[in-house]
Amino acid sequence: MFIIVGWILVMGCVIGGYLAHHGKIGVLIVPTEYLIIGGASLGALIASSSMAEIKRIIKYCTHAFSAKEPNKQEFMDLLMLLFELTKTGRANLLGLEEHVENPESSAIFSKYPTVLKNHHAIDFICDTMKVQISSPLSPYDLEELMDADINAMHGEELFVPTAINRMADAFPAIGIVAAVLGVILTMGKLTQGKEVIGNSVASALVGTFLGILLSYGIAGPLANRIAGIIDEEGKTIAVIKVCLLAFAKDASPKICVEFARRTIPPELRPDFTEVDEATANVGKAA
Repeated sequence: MFIIVGWILVMGCVIGGYLAHHGKIGVLIVPTEYLIIGGASLGALIASSSMAEIKRIIKYCTHAFSAKEPNKQEFMDLLMLLFELTKTGRANLLGLEEHVENPESSAIFSKYPTVLKNHHAIDFICDTMKVQISSPLSPYDLEELMDADINAMHGEELFVPTAINRMADAFPAIGIVAAVLGVILTMGKLTQGKEVIGNSVASALVGTFLGILLSYGIAGPLANRIAGIIDEEGKTIAVIKVCLLAFAKDASPKICVEFARRTIPPELRPDFTEVDEATANVGKAA
């Protein structure tokens, strides 16, 4: 939502300022310049990416318009899920198997739909606990395993903003290419009078204008927004990692959750009393 507001503000101020100086909007409508810049940039992106990477770019670009920032309640749900899982595992490690094998049908996971819809988080929890059920690792080895998973996940996700940033960097250069082509065409019109030459040069300069605007006003902010979304998702994974690591060190469920709570950003972190009361209520319900 914010990215749309930002883009509207960028375009509104740029076009509004141009019109305030009595500029003619028709001069900026040069379809051939749009074709050169848009087509060349898209072609370069396709040429440098695999099909899986292109699908990932489309997915994250779409997600950038609908993504919501995590809130305190979502982190609270995550803490309660982790508490129930560690409590079950502490009582009987094999009792976790039915939950981590089929989280969608699990009585524990189904209580927390906000967490269940986060597929990365669910996969991370389940895969890590499956390892501990089948062949428990030392805390040191488990941390190394989780870090390897996080790095692989993070590297795959960060390809998207990196690719869009590369495209943003290319826009000004491709805009210059479009402008140069426009100047070449202008050279063939030198005998057609000042008005024709002026219009032709103006059309050529639209390429440079458009390339810079797309780079710094559209593609760059989009890449930063996607990187921000990935960073926010990474905070959730970090909370899970700390809790599961404490569980591997034989900490009690409440201590596991407290380790996780301290990892949540302060502005979104439930306070100790809230978590303590919530875990006590879960125990009573059980």
